Amino acid sequence: MARTKQTSATPAPGAGTVFALRAIGLVLVARWVFSMSQMGYVSSLRAMTSSPWACVNLVLLFLLIFLPGARARAERPLHPLPQWLRQSLRLLAMLTFGFAVFSVGLFTWHAGWRRAVHALAESNGWLVVAPALYAVVMWICRPRALWRTNIAARRFAIGRYAISLDPTTGTAVVWAESRKLGQYDARELSVKWPQAAGGNGVSEDAAAVPAPSLFPARQRGWRGAFSSRPKMELLWDSPAAAGHNRTTVFRAPLSSEGDRSAARALDSTLRQV
Repeated sequence: MARTKQTSATPAPGAGTVFALRAIGLVLVARWVFSMSQMGYVSSLRAMTSSPWACVNLVLLFLLIFLPGARARAERPLHPLPQWLRQSLRLLAMLTFGFAVFSVGLFTWHAGWRRAVHALAESNGWLVVAPALYAVVMWICRPRALWRTNIAARRFAIGRYAISLDPTTGTAVVWAESRKLGQYDARELSVKWPQAAGGNGVSEDAAAVPAPSLFPARQRGWRGAFSSRPKMELLWDSPAAAGHNRTTVFRAPLSSEGDRSAARALDSTLRQV
């Protein structure tokens, strides 16, 4: 008997991102159609042709619904969208979010809190939901690495940068979001740690130093809010490449414990190559 092909019910990595963006676009379109039906389609179209913000919203809705070039792929689990589409959505969502917040704030300033609350109730909360949806689009399209850190697979994610080490060929591929920065000999790469609290540079044995000495706790208060985050650097020192000796591949802030753990694991792995 011929066996039937079994298909996995697990969705492809990145399919949830595509679904969420398209769902947001459909919700915004449904609200637009409902508002046009109340105002009248002819008058709404006339108002839209004379409003540049309406054109910006139309472009954003088109990109959200159709998502040209978006495809969920296992090798790019966190980046199902092409880079140009991700940046376009982030820019348009930022513009529409700013305009929505400015419009609601200006209306509240002139009309007062009571009329603003009344308008919020009449719109079924849309005055708050619309800016929230634009903010969600901005958050989904935020700069992030190509994948999450997987030390067993020798894949590291630090900030928006991703590094993949191939133990067979001894090479390392570095990505900035979904853009490939280059392919390097892993033996020629090294991690430069941030300076310690005393201002002295960290030695090459920094991987053996406890984490608190490398990453001092942030100061509380307004000083800690404006203090610079420690940054690590991935250096490429190739004696065979003239003019490329000691080149900085990327510089990334260590803003979370996950970034710090990934940087320590990357440094330890590069020393073992």
